[in-house]
This record gives sequence, C-alpha cells and structure tokens, in this order.
Amino acid sequence: MKILVTGAKGLLGQDLCSYFEKKGYEVIRTDFENLDVCCEKMTKKFILQCNPMVIVHCAAYTNVDRAEDEINQARKINVIGARNVAKAAKETGAVMVYISTDYVFDGAKNSPYLPNDKPNPINVYGKTKLEGELEVQKYCEKFYIVRTSWLYGYSGRNFVSTMLSLKNRDEIKVVNNQRGCPTWTMELTYGIEKLLNLPYGIYHICGQNSATWYEFALEIFKQLNINANIKPCLDKDFPRKAKRPSYSVMANKEKLNLTRDWRLALSDYLRLYKNNFIDNY
Repeated sequence: MKILVTGAKGLLGQDLCSYFEKKGYEVIRTDFENLDVCCEKMTKKFILQCNPMVIVHCAAYTNVDRAEDEINQARKINVIGARNVAKAAKETGAVMVYISTDYVFDGAKNSPYLPNDKPNPINVYGKTKLEGELEVQKYCEKFYIVRTSWLYGYSGRNFVSTMLSLKNRDEIKVVNNQRGCPTWTMELTYGIEKLLNLPYGIYHICGQNSATWYEFALEIFKQLNINANIKPCLDKDFPRKAKRPSYSVMANKEKLNLTRDWRLALSDYLRLYKNNFIDNY
C-alpha cells in the first residue's frame, strides 16, 4: 500500500513514517520543501502523480499562542491546506486521514467528549483546525478525521522532554487545572493503522483515561524513579496568549481497542528511551 504523509518532519510525521516503512508500506514523505499544501495547483499535481491509496495529513500550523497573532497564516495552512489535500484526495480516489485536535472543544463539558459532540473552539488554533475538518468533509468522500491530544514522541521537544530537562530545578510548577489525555505518537500511529479497516468518519484517538499536566508530570518522574520537587499551580500562574480548554478529555471507542491507558503507553515510551533521556537531560 502506498501512503503519502504531509508534515513528515513533524512530531507525529516522523514516527508515523518510520513505523509504516518498517511495516513494509511504500511511504511518500512530504514536507514544505517538496509539497506546499497551501498551493492548490502544486498539491493536485503532486498527489495525482504519486497516486497514493492513503494520505495522512499531518501538516499543520500548531503554535497555539502565535496563531492568535498570525491568524491568516494559521488559516492558510490549517484550512486552505486541508481543502487542497481533500480535493486532490477525492480526484485521485485516495483515503484521507486528517489529524485534528481536542482544542475544537471549549472545555465546558464535565464528561469525556464524544466524536458527535458539537465543537466550540475558544482559540484561533482550534477554530482553524475545526474549519479544516469541515473542508475535509465537504470535499473528500473517503475520510477519517482523527482528533488527538497532548502529543509526545521521539522527534522534537514535547511535555515529557521539557519536564526531564527541568528535573534538577529546586521546584517545578506544573498546571493542575487543565485536564486532557496524554498521547504517545506511536499509540496514535497504531490507532491510525487500525482505523483504516473501519468505517469512514470522525474518531477520537488519544490515550485512554485522563490527567492534568501536574498528574502527567508526577507519573513521568515516578516511572523513571527520579526525585523531583513538583508543585501544582493554576493556569493563571502561567499566562498564555491563547485560551486553553480546562477540560478536553475525549472518549475513545473502547471496543475498537485503538489505544491503551496513557500510563501504559508512557511506560513503554520511557522504557524504550530511558537511557537516552537520562544522558541528554
């Protein structure tokens, strides 16, 4: 099977491409250098020439705070880019997997969000990703919209690597009034692979169960047996440009077995890369 991946140099893209290549799939890695998804003509020509069976659209504008000031750029990448890929996917007959986010929700719900819950994003990033979802549904016939959250992985800095880089501080303050689902990039990748055998539609693929950032940090250091002085705080102690939902827990369809409990996934991640983390941080 031939799979084209946009945003192949990103946190998810790198791990996803490596996994699918090891599984024997023909993977076409694309990033801005060889495919500008914001250009409709280039996107159409490139995808038609490659003729993939599946397109995993990872390319996105993901700087949540900067998006508040760079609205046009965020929309260009997250909305127009998604539209261009969706149109090309339809023309070539490819299945499109669009990676979306928990930030399409406002956090007002007090129980896990379901795929059919009404989105109501409270920041520019979430709004543009939701618009991207709508573009995919409008222009592509065979699609999976995959909402995920709190990603960490091998390639690039993330919450886990940030916490480990701070482990020797006298005190580490971590937000304890935002709750979500930590998700390892490989868990998401495994879920996407399973998804390709399921009906088209909107899915939530994230770590099972939930945590606050503070609880996430505690678990990281606990599993590595590192003594760190972690103190809970409120999000107001770390003012950010963009609002974040206080509750963005999403419900997976457990019977589909797309992901595991986030603690189990974290354990595998830390076990595989423990020595590297300790050496570098």
